Amino acid sequence: MANTTSSIYQFLKTNIGVLIGHILLFLMPKKAKQLSESGMTLVLNDLSLSEKFMRSAILKKLEKKQDYNTLESLHKNYWVNKGEDFFTETENSFENEFLPNCAFIFDELEKILSSSNDQYTRLVEIGTGNGRVLNYLSSKFSNINHFIGIDLSPGQTEINIKKYHGDSRLEFVASDGFDWVEKHGQSHTIFLTSRGVLEYFTEQRLQAFFNKVHCLGKIIFIAIEPKGTDHDYDKNPNSQPYGPERSFSHNYKKLFENAGFNLWHISYKSLNSSTIMGFIGAKN
Repeated sequence: MANTTSSIYQFLKTNIGVLIGHILLFLMPKKAKQLSESGMTLVLNDLSLSEKFMRSAILKKLEKKQDYNTLESLHKNYWVNKGEDFFTETENSFENEFLPNCAFIFDELEKILSSSNDQYTRLVEIGTGNGRVLNYLSSKFSNINHFIGIDLSPGQTEINIKKYHGDSRLEFVASDGFDWVEKHGQSHTIFLTSRGVLEYFTEQRLQAFFNKVHCLGKIIFIAIEPKGTDHDYDKNPNSQPYGPERSFSHNYKKLFENAGFNLWHISYKSLNSSTIMGFIGAKN
């Protein structure tokens, strides 16, 4: 009985909030436009209660219409405009989350590189954030001579350039990852995303991205990306929105293989009630 009451309460709380949000969207269309353009898909403490209601209504409306392209653009607006704030608030995640939970896959990468006849000359991290993962990898892989960190946030990119200016092997660029690859992608590159980057691409755009990367030549790709706990690939092999951000839970195995990659690693770790972190290693 207690569980039923709790479920009803949560249902009412969520739906009443969305209803209030729709009313606010109607009453304050300019505010809604400003909120969408400035970035609001990841809730931080800078959103007021009314903005949180409006945010919920906007996301609910887009998901109901399956307008995933607009949803993707809202996610992009967030990282362009507020990425610097997010990385400031999560400064300790490298020590607290990345090293204990994710570093193992780079030991596996070392094995792949040691058994390969190909010399990989660049490592490109898409969604590099504060650059700490890229800096760590530049120390771990001394045979790679160029490490490039791509991020949507111009502000965070400037911080990274100043912070790591003394290391000629590190380069930081403010760009959309897909756009950068189209202009600068080349063979014998290792690509990396760490803990949530590709989840902000629609399925169609992500498939096109993997197809493009595959065509560059010899490529290794490591994707450390979340998926929804409720995403059963057997029942729905396609992508679907998940979690509080309504980012996209993708079937990475399917998308990589569709593009012509072979997987050399795949494993999962549970993060919380809505999210599982996937570790995918692909190679062509």
